Amino acid sequence: MRTTPRTSSPRRYLMCPPTHFTVTYCINPWMDPAKPVDLPLALTQWEYLRDRYRSLGHTVELLSPDPALPDMVFAANGATVVDGRVLGARFAHQERAAEADAHRAWFLGNGWADDAVRVPEHVNEGEGDFAVTASWILAGRGFRSSPLSHDEAQEFFGRPVIGLELVDPRYYHLDTALSVLDDARDEVMYYPDAFSPGSRAVLARLFPDALIATAEDAAALGLNAVSDGRNVLLPQAAVGLFGPLRDRGFEPVGMDLGELLKGGGSVKCCTQELRP
Repeated sequence: MRTTPRTSSPRRYLMCPPTHFTVTYCINPWMDPAKPVDLPLALTQWEYLRDRYRSLGHTVELLSPDPALPDMVFAANGATVVDGRVLGARFAHQERAAEADAHRAWFLGNGWADDAVRVPEHVNEGEGDFAVTASWILAGRGFRSSPLSHDEAQEFFGRPVIGLELVDPRYYHLDTALSVLDDARDEVMYYPDAFSPGSRAVLARLFPDALIATAEDAAALGLNAVSDGRNVLLPQAAVGLFGPLRDRGFEPVGMDLGELLKGGGSVKCCTQELRP
């Protein structure tokens, strides 16, 4: 197992407080409007995640919540930022469509030039389905994002995009089934059964030393994680991942986002990375 010490690198994240979070519709298998949300608890859990990022030396920018958009807390879905360029989102479901404009307005109001912020032609849900490593952009499809968005991302970012087919509705976004552990070293962890046979073969070829998650840890949304190259923030219920992460030199940091899980998201869903 790796003995080289892990080092974290400062990151810049965009988050949106769950001020108006609720579950009033169902657009993924995790959502059930019959289960009430404890909003004060959701806010406390989110604030703890925000503060933990800051305690680790990262910068957290804030997107203002909109009372008409209860899922804005899942800020990862609003855009993908690579090399300082922004590919906006085009949501699959009308309930979230206006979030794309809110994200675009934030970027244009915070130093990004108009020609660096692209309004997409094809459906993609930001970092829900795009994961970035040094060598590739991994791109999920099958439930939300269109395969046509993969070519669009490749042309816009000028980086090779690898399409991956998702086949289990519980893992409707790539960030529920795969997490980048060390972007500089192309290290990931993932749950094979979330992918089609061909995509599993591609992942095995690209990442022969990947950390493979169990069904139990995937079902706890343990792969909806954020890593800075050393610290891996992930749902605390994914207990089976903590030991293997430590064996590889990472420091797992368990987070309780149980209220936000009612909307189908956890650590990564709440966190969009602003890559310079």
